[in-house]
Amino acid sequence: MSDTQDELEGVEGLALTRFTEKAYLDYSMYVILDRALPHLGDGLKPVQRRIVYAMSELGLSAGAKPKKAARTVGDVIGKFHPHGDAACYEAMVLMAQDFSYRYPLIDGQGNWGSPDDPKSFAAMRYTEARLTPYARLLLQELEQGTVDWVPNFDGTLREPRVLPARVPNVLLNGATGIAVGMSTDIPPHNLREVVSACVRLLEVPDAPLQALLEHIQGPDFPTEAEIVSPAEEIVRAYRTGIGSVRLRARWQREEGDLVITALPYQVSPARVLEQIAQQMRDRRLPWLEDLRDESDHEHPVRLVLVPRSRRVDAEALMSHLFATTDLERSYRINLNVIGLDGRPRVRGLRELLLEWLAFRVETVRRRLQWRLERVERRLHVLEGLLVAYLDLDEVIAIIRREDEPKPVLMARFGLTDAQAEAILELKLRHLARLEEMKIRAEQDELAAERDGLRRTLGSERRLRARVGEELLADAERHGDARRSPIVVRPAARALDETALVPAEPVTVVLSRKGWVRAAKGHEVDPAALSYKAGDGFLAAARGRGNQWAVFLDDHGRAYTLPAHTLPSARGQGEPLSGRLSPPDGAGFVGVMMGAEEDLWLLATDAGYGFVCRLGDLMARNKAGKAVLRVPEGARVLPPVPVAEPRHSFVAAAGSAGHLLVFPLHELPRMARGKGNRILGIPPARARAREEVMAGLAVLPEGARLRIESGRRFKVLKPAELEAYRGERGRRGRKLPRGWQRVDALVVEV
Repeated sequence: MSDTQDELEGVEGLALTRFTEKAYLDYSMYVILDRALPHLGDGLKPVQRRIVYAMSELGLSAGAKPKKAARTVGDVIGKFHPHGDAACYEAMVLMAQDFSYRYPLIDGQGNWGSPDDPKSFAAMRYTEARLTPYARLLLQELEQGTVDWVPNFDGTLREPRVLPARVPNVLLNGATGIAVGMSTDIPPHNLREVVSACVRLLEVPDAPLQALLEHIQGPDFPTEAEIVSPAEEIVRAYRTGIGSVRLRARWQREEGDLVITALPYQVSPARVLEQIAQQMRDRRLPWLEDLRDESDHEHPVRLVLVPRSRRVDAEALMSHLFATTDLERSYRINLNVIGLDGRPRVRGLRELLLEWLAFRVETVRRRLQWRLERVERRLHVLEGLLVAYLDLDEVIAIIRREDEPKPVLMARFGLTDAQAEAILELKLRHLARLEEMKIRAEQDELAAERDGLRRTLGSERRLRARVGEELLADAERHGDARRSPIVVRPAARALDETALVPAEPVTVVLSRKGWVRAAKGHEVDPAALSYKAGDGFLAAARGRGNQWAVFLDDHGRAYTLPAHTLPSARGQGEPLSGRLSPPDGAGFVGVMMGAEEDLWLLATDAGYGFVCRLGDLMARNKAGKAVLRVPEGARVLPPVPVAEPRHSFVAAAGSAGHLLVFPLHELPRMARGKGNRILGIPPARARAREEVMAGLAVLPEGARLRIESGRRFKVLKPAELEAYRGERGRRGRKLPRGWQRVDALVVEV
């Protein structure tokens, strides 16, 4: 026991909860500050900054000969970024892709990926790279006293804490990243527009956001897709720092074809073609006959859609594709960056630009101060050199005579250590009279520069004007025109499936066991089709391929399926239970088709029913919707179509042999419910199920009624039907002997 205590002596005890909390917090802060979020100053994440700095140290400037990417990655992970080489190389590739970065930092040679597959780049041993001219804007002032230097991961080297960016790269190239509990999504912007807004803020620091938006129209992505977000959405995003922006592909008509010439940011042409082709395979794009990818080096994006005819509404078709494919995409805006105080925070556009300008003004101040110190140091040395030239013979004599001439020179001429050292380092050829003249000219030039630097550093207005001039010069040198036009377009709208399907005549056939199929045309005889053993014909409905088929089950629920998606009648169909979710044990009693305004009569054999619109029965969910309330023990009758509601009659037959005919308008129109009494059945007999409503039909004016009883049938003419006229809800009149067992009522026109 004592040995264990000795081993633990000096070891700090810590509760597990506190340890895990601290460990997770440390990890979170590392991910936020050192991996996922960019710094406001240079707009780079640590791995990006280290790649750019390592390449500058390797001498890979824009005018240098490129080197293998593996060399750069090796330097980065060996000196500054001790992480995986694959992740480091992928970050390097991203900065070299002109379709990913608005202003690429790396000029890559070899296969660095393509818009079709950004990750199809070759291995780092095959590719070469150097920095782009734009990258110089991040590195140009690095050795001019503008940044703080920190030790690398093993303390053997130094690296800049942040690069002295001459332009707001954080907005120009944007950034995306996911940290712990926060993320960033900064879209790219146009250099000239952002610089123009910065100059406006330098001149008028209290300029409102609306004034800045006169310069910055919105994000500017590497691709030439259109920005179709409403102006108020963009303004809201820039005000709060959070929002979204929508990009839409650009297209044009060429000899009847629809040609897509630009895709949204980071959208693959192959992916778009696959999405469109899938809709064509699913028969949801009957307007398109063919599609081709004609992209090449001259036309990086050229997707050709071939309509079936010139009558196709191109605007409606493209609107549908915008709504259902990646031809239109929404991108988040989340201006979350690490600020000058080292803390991550979401900023609005104005606040972000003001903070970056504070960074830039301070960077320029440090650069000018560094230059001023160098100029003053040189002037000090030149002053000593002139003293030497005025007494050149004596200076030479002292140097030749004395073993330690420096202190003697300092004492004789009142020189400082730096001045005496400069005199001693003079070469003989610099002792000519001409050199003295050069020194005086340099002295005059440096004195003028010193005075100018002092004036600039002593005036905040001059300093800000200097920053503005440099910004405008950089924008003129590296800027370009906007690529993403901002236009006002109507919202994309997906066409209803039925609007895309040809209106060909179809017959939907339902079997007794709930199997469904669709046959082309209206001439098919549903009863003559083949059915599975033990199954047979139940009901059929005739309509169009672009209409919906509505099915009614024996629980009074209605279900809807697009007719064009039903299996072909060449086979035996498929069970509705595979597409729908009816209650357990439920069976189907009928099928309906037609326009949404068409009327149908729904009823139960308890003698109740109502008239409803077909549109009221449509339910797009698999579970359907309850439309007909079924009394206990009652059975749902097949739905009956209503052709002419104003001049039609309802014929209802009871199982006891009664027939009642009354005007259809006496029945209510309802969307759902039990309905009103159609046929009067004595309550006692109804409860005992001794008598039910056995048949139901809707008779247009002048139609005949066929009464089917077993294999026999009897036809009642309109004059004969007058004998059975009565009020709705009555029991009706007895049919002739021998026809009192009614199996079905059929209308004959």
